[in-house]
Amino acid sequence: MEHRGGRGYVRCVAVDVILLDLDGVIRHFEESVADRVEREHGLARGTLAAAAFQDDLLGRLCTGRLSRAAWIEHVGELVGAPAAAAERFADIGVVDPAMLDVIARIRATGRPVAILTNGTDTIPDELRTLGIAPCVDAVFNTAEIGVMKPDPAAYLHVCEVLRVRPGHVFFADDSARNVEAAERVGMLAHRFVDVQGLVAQLREVADLPI
Repeated sequence: MEHRGGRGYVRCVAVDVILLDLDGVIRHFEESVADRVEREHGLARGTLAAAAFQDDLLGRLCTGRLSRAAWIEHVGELVGAPAAAAERFADIGVVDPAMLDVIARIRATGRPVAILTNGTDTIPDELRTLGIAPCVDAVFNTAEIGVMKPDPAAYLHVCEVLRVRPGHVFFADDSARNVEAAERVGMLAHRFVDVQGLVAQLREVADLPI
C-alpha cells in the first residue's frame, strides 16, 4: 500500500504491534529532583547519576542480577550518602498524559501497544502506581527477560512472545543506540523526540488513523 505524503510517495507497512520504550517516551524524570537532593546532601551536581548509571552496575540491575533496593544501597555507599541515594531513587517519575492519549488512540485502531523497558524488579509496581499498566497490552521488562536493549535478543524475545515478525513491529525509543539495534533486527524504528513527531511517523509509515 502506498500513499502520497509531504515528501512524495511513502510506502506504508502493515504494522501489527506498536512497541514503546518507557523512560523518556511515556515516563519522564525531572532533573530538578536530583539537583535538589544533591544540593541538600552536599553532593556535587551529577554525583548520584555518575555512580548509579555505570555500565556494569546498570547492566546487572537491568538484567535482573541486582535488585533495585540493592542497587540504591550500593550507590549510597559509592557516594558516601545512603540517604541521598534513597531519596533520589525513590522518585518514580511522571507520566506524559499526551502519550497515554496517543496510546489509547492507537489501541482504538485495533493495534496492541506494548512496552519494552530496560527496567528493574520494581517496574510492575511502578506501572501500577503511575496508572500505566492498564493502558497497554503487554510489558516486557529486561530485568525479567535477562537481556537488555540494545541486545538483539531483547527485541526478538518480544517478537517471539507476541508471535509477530520484526518487520511488522513499529518501535519507538529516545535512545539512538536502541533504535539502531531495533532496525538491525528488522523493526520499523523511530527515534523519539516528542509526541508530535511520533504521531507523524505512525501516520506516515504505518498508516495509522490517529
